[in-house]
Amino acid sequence: MAVDLERLSAIRFEGVEQSYGRRDTMLYALGVGLGADPCDERQLRFVYEKNLHALPTMAITLAFPDLLAAYADVGLETARILHGHQAFELHRPLPVEGTVCGTTAVTGVLDKGPDKGLIVTYETVISDRASGGRLCTMNSSSFCRADGGVGGPNIALPVPPPVPSRAADGACDLPTLAQAALIYRLSGDYNALHAEPALARQAGFERPILHGRCTFGVVGHALLRSCCDYDSTRLEAMYARFSAPVYPGETIRTEYWREPAGIAFRARVLERNAIVLDHGWARVRPLT
Repeated sequence: MAVDLERLSAIRFEGVEQSYGRRDTMLYALGVGLGADPCDERQLRFVYEKNLHALPTMAITLAFPDLLAAYADVGLETARILHGHQAFELHRPLPVEGTVCGTTAVTGVLDKGPDKGLIVTYETVISDRASGGRLCTMNSSSFCRADGGVGGPNIALPVPPPVPSRAADGACDLPTLAQAALIYRLSGDYNALHAEPALARQAGFERPILHGRCTFGVVGHALLRSCCDYDSTRLEAMYARFSAPVYPGETIRTEYWREPAGIAFRARVLERNAIVLDHGWARVRPLT
């Protein structure tokens, strides 16, 4: 099936309403590695119902449409689609439970050419159903590896934030569990690429890979730990490009730089010395 660029560019997903509870909030936190030290009470506040807090990065899992079904409907090869970048901005701290509404629309289609892939960008706005107030705005992209050269516009992507050339101000190493993808998928991303070995091999990977959003959440955990002392209200916004997959069981090292405008960061897996998130930037509210 040929890619229908006109329909792809015009996708406006139906609104999604989602109710989530305290159990979902704790499950998400466990999925991105919180609770690895069960005696660390700063981590317990995200995985134990007493004085529970929601991780800021959990916002990227809420009220999200079925992207792959929509992409398949317009002719994209969904088995070879990866996450391109992820960004979010919280307008107020995320509640630990509630009902939210999400609206998502495609904002751009960038054709990089034959054998180079197609990039689809989209925006999601999450609002609280009860008050109507906006909770979060997210911008993301899909890298469609098999669909370049279909005649779409070849437009340069925005220049991402630079990674400082000096040595990092600090680093945080967080191991992932071998079953991390199987846990994380219970937060709503059921793409079989992260569970079925045969499908992962078909897509060009030796085994199922970790969800890009899970990698993003692990790095968010590292920033919360290293730059916010586990104060969930201080991590207000975050951006990163995905540059390589993570295999469950690998250790993710997040290197960070304290800059006047925020925190610059990148992440690599130690076992392969591969950069997996690049050109990262986060806005952290200073202590008052």
